[in-house]
Amino acid sequence: MAGAITRGVLFVHSAPRALCPHIEWAAGNVLGQHVSLDWTEQPAGPAFYRAELSWQGACGTGARLASALRGWAHLRYEVTEEASHGVDGSRWSHTPDLGIFHAQTDVHGNVVVPEDRIRAALEHAADPQRLRDELDLALGQAWDDELEPFRYAGAGAPVRWLHRVG
Repeated sequence: MAGAITRGVLFVHSAPRALCPHIEWAAGNVLGQHVSLDWTEQPAGPAFYRAELSWQGACGTGARLASALRGWAHLRYEVTEEASHGVDGSRWSHTPDLGIFHAQTDVHGNVVVPEDRIRAALEHAADPQRLRDELDLALGQAWDDELEPFRYAGAGAPVRWLHRVG
């Protein structure tokens, strides 16, 4: 594996049972190895399942994972990629209703809003509520609001660790 190595987590917050093997196949295709996740029932959504996968790979692996799963019906997920030498971290959030959201993150996982995005929000905000709406969009608040019940319901779920050597 050439280039900087990073790690991250794929959080599948909710997926129908029939989609589970397809998610494993897509993740395995991106990671270049067989993936078998420990699926558990998702208490926040009847007939849905959840799983987590910690991964290690080249920078950009998080983007490839998020892209491989993007747009699938009834799928809620997040992908994180830690910051590494010379590369910002990232988080991708996806819901069926909202689609995908991407944000840069710092070494602590906080969303980093670029200066130009803040300036644009200030320029377009005619009133405090409009400014709030613009900043909520920049932070991905709608995605957090929709995913939070699924995140909370998955607390304490098993995690599968995958490491790639060489």
